Amino acid sequence: MTRFRTGDLVRSTIGETAYDATYITERDGKAVVKLGSGYNIGVPPDAVTWQERPVPEPPVLARPVQREDLPELAIISTGGTIASRVDYRTGAVTSQFSADDILRAIPGLADIGRFRTEQISSLLSENMTPSIWRDLARAIFREVKRGVAGVMVTHGTDTMAYSAAAVSFMVETPVPVVFVGSQRSADRPSSDNAMNALCAAAAAVSPLGEVAVVMHATTSDDRCAIHRGTRVRKMHTSRRDAFRSIGMAPIGSVEYPGLQVTLSPEAVQRSGKEPVLADRMEERCGLLAFSPGTAPSVLEVYRGYRGLVIAGTGLGHASTPWVKGLAGLVRDGTTVVMTSQCLHGRVCDRVYDTGRDLLAAGVIEGEDMLPEVALVKLMWVLGQTEDDPGIRALMGENLRGEIRRRSLHGL
Repeated sequence: MTRFRTGDLVRSTIGETAYDATYITERDGKAVVKLGSGYNIGVPPDAVTWQERPVPEPPVLARPVQREDLPELAIISTGGTIASRVDYRTGAVTSQFSADDILRAIPGLADIGRFRTEQISSLLSENMTPSIWRDLARAIFREVKRGVAGVMVTHGTDTMAYSAAAVSFMVETPVPVVFVGSQRSADRPSSDNAMNALCAAAAAVSPLGEVAVVMHATTSDDRCAIHRGTRVRKMHTSRRDAFRSIGMAPIGSVEYPGLQVTLSPEAVQRSGKEPVLADRMEERCGLLAFSPGTAPSVLEVYRGYRGLVIAGTGLGHASTPWVKGLAGLVRDGTTVVMTSQCLHGRVCDRVYDTGRDLLAAGVIEGEDMLPEVALVKLMWVLGQTEDDPGIRALMGENLRGEIRRRSLHGL
């Protein structure tokens, strides 16, 4: 096995079929090779024969030349798979690249804009926190205030929708703020990082004027979708087209490789307004999914929290035994918002007795907000006011496109 090096071209024979592949490493007594499809498999070491050792490409050490005639953009890096490499010893993905590394790795960005870069963290997105959301919002605000044409935020995909929603509420932006990530790390042949980054840069210089997420629209390398930051959700663990707009169509698309941007009439347009930063967030908030048979005693965990979002069933329901517990939380000062696990459609607690009881207990209907967006919005609203009527009014008001006047089915 030691005669092979990572990157060697090999032939792997399985049964009577031979596959051309790229050698990666040895692990658990198997040779790990990458097939032409981009997927890794483990095969017996004696099933692998060496074919060729490609001449390595010289590393790109310098940043691409920045053209002064192009619009200035900011890349703010938080980490994630778009800024990751594979540790071939363990096969795990670790966040290692900085914003400058991204520019070096994707030189085509230099044909779209001239870039400023800032790295506020280097982490996989499950480690994201509200305090980093605040740092991110402040960094975005600084860049927009100083006059950049747009901002790109590189972010891990697992919690990117939370962060995009948080920034949507914290920063009123007149220019594009585009979140982008990748499902496959940069050193995998099936990586989507370069295409996603180029499409995100194209969106960042477009007439868009709101916070958005730009990711693959299909499993092919043909188009990226532009999703509103408060209506987007990751809907698959690993597919490159994992992100979907919920309750509405995407607000735009970017064709690839031409990078032509098309915006829907609903997209907020770029403007000359001054950016506004409102970055206070109440972190003592939670999100709890109701499931049949769950004892209401689970609500005691949230005693003392300032806010709680329930992902209820159907039109926004929890079982009758939960009503008393939720009423107690409301009496003790916890704002409780009801959303639906259905994702599509609107909460309406006026149809069935349980829903009416929840309203009488002081629970706020979450309209058609996604549960995680309702959580982020509640954290933001509680950071702006402690007045109960004011909290209720803001939670029911469409501030950043998070509430739809009419919910569309199946989009």
